[in-house]
Amino acid sequence: MRILFLCVANSARSQMAEGLARQLLHPSEVLSAGSRPSRVNPYAIEAMREVGIDITGHRSKSVSEIDPASVDLVVTLCAEEVCPVLPGRVRRLHWPIDDPASDDPALAPEQLLGRFRIAREAIRARLMALAGELTPS
Repeated sequence: MRILFLCVANSARSQMAEGLARQLLHPSEVLSAGSRPSRVNPYAIEAMREVGIDITGHRSKSVSEIDPASVDLVVTLCAEEVCPVLPGRVRRLHWPIDDPASDDPALAPEQLLGRFRIAREAIRARLMALAGELTPS
């Protein structure tokens, strides 16, 4: 199975989902992308490092780089923003997870990291449920 995680910047939620899914949904092939790719957020890298997953080699990718015909499942992770769309006939799931990134100068680094931990654990819980669904009985 080939699974694509989508959000806007492909910098936090979809990157963490990609890293977690590679561990939890093996042997599925896992990708992530965004409608306005930027760079992998350092707090996402740190939050994943805390659980033993290295995403330092990940890069933000555009949804336009993905061949829709090659994907079996698309999971969108947007909450308040408009999610990117991958055209075509594909199974879709929507997990509305708040964007942990913030430009709020009042947030201390530990508070920001805490937001990424919350998003990571929300994604992990959804992935665990998906793993149970994908595992043949």
